Amino acid sequence: MINRWTILFVLFFARTTMAFQFQSIAALSPLMQEAYGLSLVDIGLLIGLYLAPGVVVAIPGGTFAARFGDKRIVAASLLTMALGGILLAWGPGDWSLTAGRVLAGIGGVVTNVVMTKLVVDWFAGREISTAMAIFINSWPVGIALALLILPGLAAIGGLGMAWAVVVGTILVGFVLFVLVYRVPEGAAQGATDVRVARFPIAALFLAGMIWALYNSALAIVFSFGPALLTERGMDLVEAGSVVSLFMIVFSIAVPLGGFVADRSGRRDSVILVSLAGFALVMPLALFSGTAALPILFAVAGALFGLSAGPIVGLPSGVLSAQARAFAMGCYFTVYYAWMMAVPALAGGLADWSGTVDATIWVGTGMSIAAMICLLMFRRIARTLPASVSL
Repeated sequence: MINRWTILFVLFFARTTMAFQFQSIAALSPLMQEAYGLSLVDIGLLIGLYLAPGVVVAIPGGTFAARFGDKRIVAASLLTMALGGILLAWGPGDWSLTAGRVLAGIGGVVTNVVMTKLVVDWFAGREISTAMAIFINSWPVGIALALLILPGLAAIGGLGMAWAVVVGTILVGFVLFVLVYRVPEGAAQGATDVRVARFPIAALFLAGMIWALYNSALAIVFSFGPALLTERGMDLVEAGSVVSLFMIVFSIAVPLGGFVADRSGRRDSVILVSLAGFALVMPLALFSGTAALPILFAVAGALFGLSAGPIVGLPSGVLSAQARAFAMGCYFTVYYAWMMAVPALAGGLADWSGTVDATIWVGTGMSIAAMICLLMFRRIARTLPASVSL
């Protein structure tokens, strides 16, 4: 008998392969520049192309899952990731780098959308915050593994060996998913009608905005943190170490926050304390000496990580089993659209103000906005019927 924690491990591993593939470009960028004659702009474009399809394919991916079944769509998406990786690595021309990356990104985005729904299927009403916290931690795990493993493999066997490991890892995830995953009792199976008239649009939009605001604040820290710290007198190695400390503590706090939220039953309180703590601690870095910065970043990471699981579990409270596949596509469309815009906005404000400090204020504003959205979400959620469906 396969239990839900075994299922969660399989989903965790499959999502880890997505992060592993996403980070492979950054991890191998020096070798790619040398081998393919790419510029840093080209590398940045290839990195961004992986998540860019999310704005277009997140809703269709959820719709296809509702029509043709979750397992079929996830399996097909994992194979699409692998095919994209093959095209990027061994395609016939320069165009194959772009085409392969986009193809892999389409598979990755749909995999992410539908597998999040699968976690909800298995854990709705029981340990949902803990399960979501563990599941989303697959992203930093996959990124860390790519940075740790791929450069060394490429140094030994060249880019071909590194790409082969990326594709091979995805295929292992595909095989595990196909062999192990089962539909839980009570979850929607087969084709599901999509009737938008009964769709809780406002509640789901706010849930998506909370997740988007949360992730944009997080992205600002690891994107602009090194520049902020170097402005305060640190060298690049020290600055990178402090930001890495934030991410390490954050990753440890994520499952802890899910566990506390489930055991206490006070998910909203965990979210609000986490977001408020980040909004209070991060601005202190703008007014503190160099010696205090590692402590402040560690504390901010610990507080901010606590709310990840409870936040991503919010849609489970307003969606019935029949609604989840299509609805999670809508949820992630909000996320992907927002995440495309915010880094450029923060960078533009930094250029306009002449200091990286502006980015921290943007991140603080995002955290405060997420708190406001949570209060609005909970107010709307109370007015919804106990069972909401499409």
